[in-house]
Amino acid sequence: MAEAAPRPPLGRLALYLLLGFSAGLPFYMFNAVLTLRLARHGIDIVLIGFFAWVALLPTFKFAWAPLLDRFSIPGFSRFWGKRRGWIMLSQLGIFLSMTAMAFTSNDKSLPLTALFAVLLAFWTTTLEVAADGWRIELAPTQGEQGPMVAANLWGYRSAMVAAGSGAVFVAGQLDWTWAYLTIAAAAFIPFPILCAMPPDPSRSGGRGAALATGLLVSSAILFGSLVVAAGLGWTVLRLAAEVGISSKTNVTPVVLAIALLPFVALAIALPRIRQMGPDAPARRSLAIGPYVDIFWRFGYATLPILAFVSFYRMGDVMSLTLSHPLWNARGYSFNQIAVADGLVALLSSMAGVALGGWLAARWRLGLALVAGALVSGVGNAVFAWLWRVPPSNFVLYASAGIDQFAHGFEGAIFVVYLSMLVNPRFPGAQYAFLSGFAFLLPRLVAGAAGAIQQRIGYDGFFLLTGLLSAGAIVFLPLIVGVKPRTAET
Repeated sequence: MAEAAPRPPLGRLALYLLLGFSAGLPFYMFNAVLTLRLARHGIDIVLIGFFAWVALLPTFKFAWAPLLDRFSIPGFSRFWGKRRGWIMLSQLGIFLSMTAMAFTSNDKSLPLTALFAVLLAFWTTTLEVAADGWRIELAPTQGEQGPMVAANLWGYRSAMVAAGSGAVFVAGQLDWTWAYLTIAAAAFIPFPILCAMPPDPSRSGGRGAALATGLLVSSAILFGSLVVAAGLGWTVLRLAAEVGISSKTNVTPVVLAIALLPFVALAIALPRIRQMGPDAPARRSLAIGPYVDIFWRFGYATLPILAFVSFYRMGDVMSLTLSHPLWNARGYSFNQIAVADGLVALLSSMAGVALGGWLAARWRLGLALVAGALVSGVGNAVFAWLWRVPPSNFVLYASAGIDQFAHGFEGAIFVVYLSMLVNPRFPGAQYAFLSGFAFLLPRLVAGAAGAIQQRIGYDGFFLLTGLLSAGAIVFLPLIVGVKPRTAET
């Protein structure tokens, strides 16, 4: 039973609803909305597919999350505390990155578009990590966590819909520059609210001096991140040019080979991990101990488990990559897409989440996972129907509704499954690793979505994504009966 605890204050719930909304807004702006923008500008479909790799950054959030625990932001953290300091820095990064995307919205320089999209993804993910850490500190018990998590997720999912429909609507009335500026302003709303909040009880100093110092330090950090990202991007593009990679190159085999490397590394390391005792340095390490614990507990079953979690959402990620270019290619207007991504998507997604969560709580988990895979398969394949029939409002809204319902339904069941894999000793770190790893392979493969579409067409592509979603069922016999090893066993 959950530990009894008072409900969080309404003001705190409202703050986390707003933080979730602020984090959800930019996600669509470097993902689905960006692919639609590129398609409207006539960018090659293969290059559009490459932009799906920007979404790989959130899968590696565990790599820099420890930095947020160890370091503070001078100025901001001195007055408002470590967690709020990082949130405020991330808010500035999101606002400036999205503003830069607004003023380069003609996409005449794709390297610049990619640079600012990567920065937007990085600061969005950093905001999520900081907000999660603060939430755990503010609500240490399960009874307090429930309402805050619900408020945060509602804000996040509502923001994704608002960004998708709102940005497209503004772009249709004005242009892409105003669309990105509008969403940037909305995502920045929590910053002045955080500035007005009382200081952290353990901190001291004046508000004005802390804000001025924080802004100065943040400017240096943001400029440094821009230089580093630009340098890395230039290096990657130069290496790609030297080996002859272009929009004409079939990169799918290369992407698949890269995606398989983590599985190979784990297979090599597993025998040693299984033999580790409780005092082994790798198991006691604060940095890697929680991750080694996953492999130690599940042993060789870790490989099919990780294969399953990587495969389960692959069809959904690939479908999201090309769904908006599909609507554009089929001739749907900005206003029609705004409705499909707005009210239709919101209601359908929430209904799917509610039903998926209800089934996951009442059915055997293996059966619920089967239902999620089958429903997701239908949701992805429905776009093949959209491509083949004459355009109409009914076809667009029906397909978008079925797709969003399926994603919400399958997503809720999947979160329950991932949660059941986590050792209660390391809930935050292990969930971050599993949820990140779950999207590593799908997002790598999604980068080749454009190349795949060129070979089999839109109808073939979405039939493939439907089969991939339903095909995750083949892994279930290997994982449903797996029990984690304990110290006693």
